[in-house]
Amino acid sequence: MSFVSHFNQLPMGEWIARALTAKESKVRTILDNPRPSLADFPELLSIEASKHLEKMGQRSQLLTRQRFGKVIRFFAPLYLSNECINNCKYCGFSRDNAILRVTLNKEQVTAEAQALKDQGFRHILLVAGEHPKFISPTYLADCVSVLQAVIPSVSLEIGPMGVEDYQPLVAAGAEGLVVYQETYDRTVYEQMHTAGPKRDFDWRLETPERAYAAGFRRLGIGALYGLSDWRVESLALAAHVEYLLRHCWRSQLTISLPRLRPHAGEFEPLTQLADRELVQLISAFRMVFPDVGIVLSTREPAALRDNLIPLGITHISAGSHTEPGGYTGAGKESIHRTERGRLIPLAEGSSEFTPQANRATNATGQFDIADDRTPSEVAAMVTRLGYEPVFKDWDPAFTE
Repeated sequence: MSFVSHFNQLPMGEWIARALTAKESKVRTILDNPRPSLADFPELLSIEASKHLEKMGQRSQLLTRQRFGKVIRFFAPLYLSNECINNCKYCGFSRDNAILRVTLNKEQVTAEAQALKDQGFRHILLVAGEHPKFISPTYLADCVSVLQAVIPSVSLEIGPMGVEDYQPLVAAGAEGLVVYQETYDRTVYEQMHTAGPKRDFDWRLETPERAYAAGFRRLGIGALYGLSDWRVESLALAAHVEYLLRHCWRSQLTISLPRLRPHAGEFEPLTQLADRELVQLISAFRMVFPDVGIVLSTREPAALRDNLIPLGITHISAGSHTEPGGYTGAGKESIHRTERGRLIPLAEGSSEFTPQANRATNATGQFDIADDRTPSEVAAMVTRLGYEPVFKDWDPAFTE
């Protein structure tokens, strides 16, 4: 049975009711339990539990230090392409957005990776929109292969594929796959995805299992907060985590809890996840899943990141760019628009080629980041908090 079958049987209505009506006595009993389980998760998201946020945060911090030590692992996203065949209302790369697009070639990808290496990074996440004409499995495998001499740890955040397409990527050296369900609310999912293969909710939901079957040693999942009720998303995500821990146990698992950020297009978040609720959410996940990594990206502002890191975070990005060529300007001479898969070159001397302040390229990013500090500044902050910033925790030689 895949997670899709399991997901369809989840008692979501009952869980939501418990989260909204939890009694103080029940919450206190759970908070006194040294190891809460998924069965306790609804109460940990309750309004009553939010009154015990300090205790939840302390439990979360202690568990994180016990399981992961006082280290924070650094990574950086490297965007290969902002071409996409999907229409997703909440995404800057959406097919019908009239944005400036580019797909980097292997030499340009290497240049971007070298720039990240020079900043200290040894773990990068290759990110691309979903467009078979520009981002084929062969192209992705070639990108992974050329980076083996530069970066020891490469993960992918790409459109869902079948096992047979993932296997060459693993063979090329990719060790991790990240795929966010975006929203676990089927109705909202259908409304948000109006065209393209991403409309298939079940195919996306099963992606981590196919990635595991293909041999990825790291799996990352998450929900994008701002599309549906945060408790609904979190309960479904928790059930997904529980399932993967049982059925894909040979792989390390991380979760992300990103909130929507401004991007190309006019979409506004449909729901809100407040800062205090984010603290409660991180603490609840850590208490129920003490061995799962929790990722915090530059979507969140600097001051908030500084305060969230000690609560249960294990992985962070820093100095991020969400546009292809963002670190070196690679590919800037080839930016264009795309209509129905056809490249529309910009006119010679177009104002769109004019360099923008503090940007290496004019290619459009997926979203605006909130924490624009340099990696060294973020690492210094982590050190001041009493943690050790770790840029490398893995090398292929470990398994040779």
